[in-house]
Amino acid sequence: MRNSVSRSTAVTYDQSTKSFAHWLTYHWLEVFLVIYGLWVFLPFLAPVFMKLGWTGAGNALYFFYSFFCHQLPERSFFLFGPKIMYPLNEIQAAWQNTIDPMILRKFTGSATLGWKIAWSDRMISFYTSIWLAAVIWWPLRRRVKPLPWQGFVLLLLPIALDGGTHMLSDFAGIGQGFRDSNQWLALLMNNSFAASFYAGAALGSFNSWMRLITGTLAGLGIVWFAFPHIQESA
Repeated sequence: MRNSVSRSTAVTYDQSTKSFAHWLTYHWLEVFLVIYGLWVFLPFLAPVFMKLGWTGAGNALYFFYSFFCHQLPERSFFLFGPKIMYPLNEIQAAWQNTIDPMILRKFTGSATLGWKIAWSDRMISFYTSIWLAAVIWWPLRRRVKPLPWQGFVLLLLPIALDGGTHMLSDFAGIGQGFRDSNQWLALLMNNSFAASFYAGAALGSFNSWMRLITGTLAGLGIVWFAFPHIQESA
């Protein structure tokens, strides 16, 4: 009797597993959009929680996502303040006059400046572009051919170069490296734009544009390359 019950339970479990696997085959994108969407968009709630006075919940999000993002405030978007981004000197005036990234990243904002999103601007462009590209890809999936691996590498190369040079620049100190002044670019372009375009990380600057553009290209490349293969194997 016991063996019969055990076999019946095993058969039921096996059928349930197969049914779930079958369901997942047809609904993998919806599952991805929900689970990955939570991962991507929860950091936007951190400034909302801080604005509402729910500092415990807000700080918990900042702490959790600090393991996945540098959260440097001068490279982050702010909500509920007069500006969407602040240059380093204004962050230093409001927080501490330091170029130490481990100290700077702890500044989450204030009632005067607003509160930063728990993703940096690069992470926002990268992660949200994957989610949005997946939404756009789905209705076009039968008309869009998979991206060749050469194209995939080409779309990832800009973020690797931009992120890598930023990392090297930061070794000189936040706000002091060659990617902070971008004098090389000013000389190359014969100072065709205002000085604010070349220096710093403010919205509209060269560095800001590069983080947004390269993150978007990388996200697009990932979806365009990987998702058609996932769909074929589903």
